[in-house]
Amino acid sequence: MRKFQFQPSWVTLILVIQSVAVLMIFQSMVSFRFVREAKAVCTGGTPIIFNFGDSNSDTGGIMAGMGYPIPLPEGRLHFGRSTGRLCDGRLIIDFLCESLNTHYLSPYLEALGSNFSNGANFAICGSRTLPRMQAFALYIQTLQFLHFRSRSLYLATQGHTGLLGEQDFRNALYMIDIGQNDMDAAFTEANGNFQHVLSRIPPVIEEIKTAIKQTLYENGARKFWVHNTSPMGCFPQKLAIPRNDDTDLDEHGCLKTYNNGAKAFNSHLSTVIDALSLELKDATIVYVDIYSIKYELVANHSKYGFDNRYMACCGHGGPPYNYNHSITCMGAGFQVCDDGSKHISWDGVHYSEAANRVVASKILTTEYSRPRINFEFFCKG
Repeated sequence: MRKFQFQPSWVTLILVIQSVAVLMIFQSMVSFRFVREAKAVCTGGTPIIFNFGDSNSDTGGIMAGMGYPIPLPEGRLHFGRSTGRLCDGRLIIDFLCESLNTHYLSPYLEALGSNFSNGANFAICGSRTLPRMQAFALYIQTLQFLHFRSRSLYLATQGHTGLLGEQDFRNALYMIDIGQNDMDAAFTEANGNFQHVLSRIPPVIEEIKTAIKQTLYENGARKFWVHNTSPMGCFPQKLAIPRNDDTDLDEHGCLKTYNNGAKAFNSHLSTVIDALSLELKDATIVYVDIYSIKYELVANHSKYGFDNRYMACCGHGGPPYNYNHSITCMGAGFQVCDDGSKHISWDGVHYSEAANRVVASKILTTEYSRPRINFEFFCKG
């Protein structure tokens, strides 16, 4: 007996193609849903933000403060020119500012063209918490803020207009994103001794606590937004370090030792933030789990449209990491990809604009925040 064989007609074939197309569009919408959702809307006026940190949120401070040239391809997207950001475009903090319909934060040290009507950015590339008197440690950044605050209040009494007042500083949001460089230094010093890495964490956390409680809170700050540190073991920079075997790699290809260090740091930070929240009862301190957001981005990279989760867009050496410790993105001989939107990593350490957009959108969902407070809570007023 002849078996029945299905012979699809042209109509059936067209319907199948249409169905596949619809499915692909739907998957694309799901993959990038974080880009479009949870946008905050400010109705109470201009939000005031003061940011403290390192290159993850430096909007040009290192170039303004040290004069270091940061040429294209840095900033090639969106801005179309170098802005001092170590990224091909916008940073997480830029997208958060956009969500509040306010302009990007001007670096505190930028003498020309700055607009401090919505706050200032004290973050500087390479910054750590310790040594505290090293430029531009977190302690130094907070001292710069106190100077900025006192000058603003003094000049306002002299009749100058357009300056921030006492109430502006009290209602402002104080953002802190620092510690990654401290952890990097700890691993370098440790030379394989993980206990040394762990011993370096408490003093770093203490500096963050001091900045929040003794400097900012004591000078009127009441709204805080604190990011924990990234999964360093997923950085192309770390993965490109020669190793004898792959036993330290986890199921997603990240280095477990570096990530365990980051998780230990985050555990200490989380405990301190919880304690401060109980102690400073009239303050709001939001702890944001950046680690989980970024690790999930690596683990499920294709879901968000990324083809390369471990290879830097701008670097040297090609696959698998395109990272060379001697030839960085700003060094002679670097190679840069045509489409950074397919890469999570921009230069082996810093994220691409495409990745920063997804991270910021996930932050705005409040799913990774404790307490889960909508970002528009920090609008002025």
